[in-house]
Amino acid sequence: MTAYEDDKPAPRGEMMLQVIPLPADTNANGDVFAGWLVKQMDIAAATMAGRISQGRNATVAMDRMEFLSPLRVGSQVGCYCDLVDIGRSSMKIQVEVWTLDRASKTPRKVTEGLFVYVAIDEHGRIREVPAQNY
Repeated sequence: MTAYEDDKPAPRGEMMLQVIPLPADTNANGDVFAGWLVKQMDIAAATMAGRISQGRNATVAMDRMEFLSPLRVGSQVGCYCDLVDIGRSSMKIQVEVWTLDRASKTPRKVTEGLFVYVAIDEHGRIREVPAQNY
């Protein structure tokens, strides 16, 4: 890897979800709803939380959501997740969203946010996250 390649922005974490927004996912101005994007991020982070907790989990917080650039219909949208912290029952997962527009060869970062989950049992009560093997 050259120094130049090291300076190229790249997604941090593991790709958990890839999806393409359609015209039905836009507002009256033709822009993709922020809520649609937050939903995709929650699905991606919940997938990672489920793997870590080895079962059910619930979203308890979203923090530091920043929208950096608009999302275009028809773009490939990738949600990348990175486990930031793990507690007795909670998991903090950073989600980055990168898009590849139809007319571009260069991916760009659209948004990022921190999602917090807790592991829950079959009755919806908080439970411990199983020990992790790193």
